[in-house]
Amino acid sequence: MSNVMSGISATDRPAEAAAVRKVIQPAWVRIVHWINAVAIVLMIMSGWQIYNASPLFESLTFSRSITLGGWLGGAIQWHLAAMWLLMVNGLVYLTLGLVTGRFRKKLLPITASGVLSDTRAALTGHLSHADLTVYNQVQRLLYAGIIVVGILIVLSGLSIWKPVQLQWLTAVFGGYDAARYVHFACMAAIVGFLVIHVALALLVPKSLRAMIIGR
Repeated sequence: MSNVMSGISATDRPAEAAAVRKVIQPAWVRIVHWINAVAIVLMIMSGWQIYNASPLFESLTFSRSITLGGWLGGAIQWHLAAMWLLMVNGLVYLTLGLVTGRFRKKLLPITASGVLSDTRAALTGHLSHADLTVYNQVQRLLYAGIIVVGILIVLSGLSIWKPVQLQWLTAVFGGYDAARYVHFACMAAIVGFLVIHVALALLVPKSLRAMIIGR
């Protein structure tokens, strides 16, 4: 009687239960995600303090209320500590993403037509979030792009940190000054990504829940 009244048959219940138990984000993804989140926030805030000591743009500096380190030396210490955390955790993420095939399954293929179609759907409020195990084309482009940006910001940061020891790497970026602009541009891209990422997580709360408990 209760099955009839609820509109759910006995045969439907196992499928429904399986859907509830379905793992959307495996444990290793959740762990590296939150470690990356902490490391990136620390790097951004300490990086802004370092930037303030020698701004690239005279009209742009960052308020001390959103910087970390208190002074140049303290900011550099925070920045280097977070850098190693980000590098090690990032290498774990890249290695597992490739070995498990997650990148291939989640991020490919990416097509121009697919990105445009999903962008239109998102802007008109018709983009489906029913199946969180499948990324839409916009998500694929953003996630693949931020991986590339993450690699660039680490490499440009190393070329700024050790311009003499890593002369070849600094030269790849066009010299020390050019590497600073690349590093700044990558930082701006990451901040923009974080804003979009957090906004979407708030708009689709079940995606945030999945990144916390996996299901």
